[in-house]
Amino acid sequence: MDKALIALSFVCGLVAAAGVAWLSAPGKTFFAFAQDSWAEASRVSWPTRKETLQMTAVVFVFVVVMALFLFSVDTLLAWIVKLVTGRGAS
Repeated sequence: MDKALIALSFVCGLVAAAGVAWLSAPGKTFFAFAQDSWAEASRVSWPTRKETLQMTAVVFVFVVVMALFLFSVDTLLAWIVKLVTGRGAS
């Protein structure tokens, strides 16, 4: 019986909170914003599955190319520092 009373209290609390939010000025502003956001999301031109997969592939290729470029620049700079400091002679 205790669990049922706790559940009922929780549901009543949620209903009361929703009522307060619905009737207060900040709550009305939030609900208006949520409705506008939902309407805006329905107007968005979402990409197709094929476009999404193509753009994901482009991003992965770009990441690999940048990783290789940064690795080569880092290796080159490390080699130059070793030469300048005299540690590359051994």
